[in-house]
Amino acid sequence: MWDISWLLRRWPGAGFEDWDRALDQLVERGYDAVRLEAFPHLLSVDPDAEWEFVPGADCHDWAAPLPVKARPWPALADFTRRCRERGIAVGLSTWFPREPTEACLRLTSPSDLAAAWARTLDLFESEGLLDALLYVDLCNEWPHPNWAPFFKDQPAGAAQDDWSTEPAMAWMRAAIEAFRPNARGLPLTFSVLPNKRWARRDLGFMDFLEPHIWMAQASDYYDRMGYEYPVHGLGGYRMLQQQALPMYLAGRDRYRGELMRLIRETAELSVELDRPVATTECWALVEWRDLPGLDWDLIKELCELGVRTAAETGRWAAIATSNFCEPQFVGMWRDVAWHRELTSLIKRPG
Repeated sequence: MWDISWLLRRWPGAGFEDWDRALDQLVERGYDAVRLEAFPHLLSVDPDAEWEFVPGADCHDWAAPLPVKARPWPALADFTRRCRERGIAVGLSTWFPREPTEACLRLTSPSDLAAAWARTLDLFESEGLLDALLYVDLCNEWPHPNWAPFFKDQPAGAAQDDWSTEPAMAWMRAAIEAFRPNARGLPLTFSVLPNKRWARRDLGFMDFLEPHIWMAQASDYYDRMGYEYPVHGLGGYRMLQQQALPMYLAGRDRYRGELMRLIRETAELSVELDRPVATTECWALVEWRDLPGLDWDLIKELCELGVRTAAETGRWAAIATSNFCEPQFVGMWRDVAWHRELTSLIKRPG
């Protein structure tokens, strides 16, 4: 998952100031696909425009902690072309990153969302880049208000990120149905948060499942800690510094078991629906970064468990090693051997 960081983190030391170097390092670690922000809400308004992106939070190492001006196009075409040159497939997604005009709020219906994505693929086709694309995820973690602020139909009393309500399901189904004639045969999905368990719903209108699965949300880990996702300040990281490792060690077998349970439950649902699975954000804690007292060993242990468990089910068509697999997460990125071991496992036949 290279989210919006591929475009916005281009200052010295930010990780993506040299695209060729970042991509060569990705190949060195054994990866063959990335999931990128494609800005459909902006490209469909004016593909030539420069936009000012404002951070949703300034405490993380995704995106930029201060406002940044950038032109998504033709940068997205340029970056995709460099990926294709290295045999890296590109999955398109969107977090609907914020900018002062709030262009995403113009998407008032499923057909609006479908049309924005159709116009985005028109641009890729005009550059001869459709063959570099892997899939389209119409909205990250639908319908979380951080990523889908235009969705206003959630029933009273429902969790804001509950994708399984009738209105949220109807939106997904209608958007995919409207977009499919213009999707150029690309697999379509909405990424979602199953949280502690899956809600059994008919998801057959999706070409694959894209659940984001973490130990911390598959269990009561965050609840016991009093940690609320997403955090919007360093106070949350101080809580992780003080409690993350001790809490995990105190309940290690149970927490590992909960992660494996949700992965296997996902595999069972995949069989029921006859749909493969791809997971691009996973397997440990949702938020982490290079800070004093935040050791990457905890993250790597859980991520290895997640990768191995998912691979063993045979139901995953694509597996990420974590949601920190980006060059700006130095403590995670620099362990080349760890990445190569897991990507070899992911790509092993059978």
